[in-house]
Amino acid sequence: MFDPDIAPSGTLLGLLQRGRGDGTLHALAAPRAEALAALNDSVLRDPRRDWQIENRSLYYARLYMQLDGGLEEIERHLFHADDIVDTGEERTGLALAVLGHLASYGRDAARLLLRSYAAAGSNWRWALDELALRDDDAGLMTLAPAALARFPETEEGEAELAAAVRDAFEPRPWRLWAEDPRYRSRLAAAAEQGSFDRWQRQLRPRGPRPGWSVTEVLEWAQQGLELEPEEHRYVAAARCLGAVAGPEDRPELLNAARTGPDAARAAALHHLADRGDTDVLDLIEDAVACPLSSELPVSAALAAFARMRSVAAVERARIWAPRTDRLGASAAAMLARRGAQRDADLVLAALRRTVREEGPDAGGLWELVDGVGRLGVACAAPVLRHIYRETSSSHLRGRAAGALAATDPGFAAGFAVECLWDCEETTRELAARHAATGDDRVVEQLRRLAADPAEEAEVQTAVRSRFGPEAQGV
Repeated sequence: MFDPDIAPSGTLLGLLQRGRGDGTLHALAAPRAEALAALNDSVLRDPRRDWQIENRSLYYARLYMQLDGGLEEIERHLFHADDIVDTGEERTGLALAVLGHLASYGRDAARLLLRSYAAAGSNWRWALDELALRDDDAGLMTLAPAALARFPETEEGEAELAAAVRDAFEPRPWRLWAEDPRYRSRLAAAAEQGSFDRWQRQLRPRGPRPGWSVTEVLEWAQQGLELEPEEHRYVAAARCLGAVAGPEDRPELLNAARTGPDAARAAALHHLADRGDTDVLDLIEDAVACPLSSELPVSAALAAFARMRSVAAVERARIWAPRTDRLGASAAAMLARRGAQRDADLVLAALRRTVREEGPDAGGLWELVDGVGRLGVACAAPVLRHIYRETSSSHLRGRAAGALAATDPGFAAGFAVECLWDCEETTRELAARHAATGDDRVVEQLRRLAADPAEEAEVQTAVRSRFGPEAQGV
């Protein structure tokens, strides 16, 4: 995860970087050169806060199709000299995914560009995965020599080849190449070695053994912090404690949760919270509020509290929620998830405070946004609209849209229309169910989504519910 450079939300570039539906609508109304410049900037400098979970590729590919945009800028980016020194997937992954969607829309130039990059680029595995879904057998066969040439026929090279075959996200090219007599023996040996590696890992467990005591499990958790790099074992240790700890071990666990070393303390807190121990809420408060506590037990205590489902935890959350520290934020999040209608003011106050102090991209907003929607807090609509417009996270924007659907009577005729063009399929699905059809663009876009083979099945199901025999107004 990284912090991208995001343009203001009122600009065309800012809208496209966020993946908002208004980005597409404004780009189609803007001068073509300006729209293509903003689109290329978004694709070549990945704007996502978390590139591994946020969607942009289909959104950008559709806009390339609508603008009839060329691929020259993407080609220059892929084959730039930076590709030799900056081999991280985040530099080229978005561009390759966009090319994949364009290839599925029938853009032969996109497919040929993917083949060229798969043969010579540093992120060739991603390009090969895109082609595995869209290219024919003949096209994939042309890539075999270049792919296998990356692995010299040495002991180290064969080990790297075995790992590549084993870890391939899309195995189709490797299976296809293995059928060719020229590569069969080498790829068969690589596949066999990959299976053997998995078997060896299963025979070398490094965790607790049957018969371990509570003391030994806590020591094992602490030993993880002494490794280079560190291993945070406390969650696994807590699961082990669930199997070995008995009532007679409670004093030792309470002592570890109160004054033990960091990882042992974290494991004990996690275990006691899972068991609903009567003292664990006080222990959690002590761990978080103590100025001498290090980060590991504090974060473990907050995570343990978040997992609790008891009435006592909710009651304690009502006491902690007005606090302005991390414990108060965690308590407000619990009320957002599990609170009753009487907790609406506490959740709304936490939502407003978080936006005011940390901005529209704060990590703590996700559950609070869901919470005001679940509780139907109508007066939360203004702050939800602000989050929707300003956040750079397309997932958080989708959650804000869902909360607005539950709290804002104007959502169907307002943001829901824009959401039909959103980059996230869950947001498009929400819009397909709620967008008012008084606007001609809504009906046209619903029909376009229904006919698009690249659209997600859930979105098309929602669209069909508007066009079905019982649907009205479409």
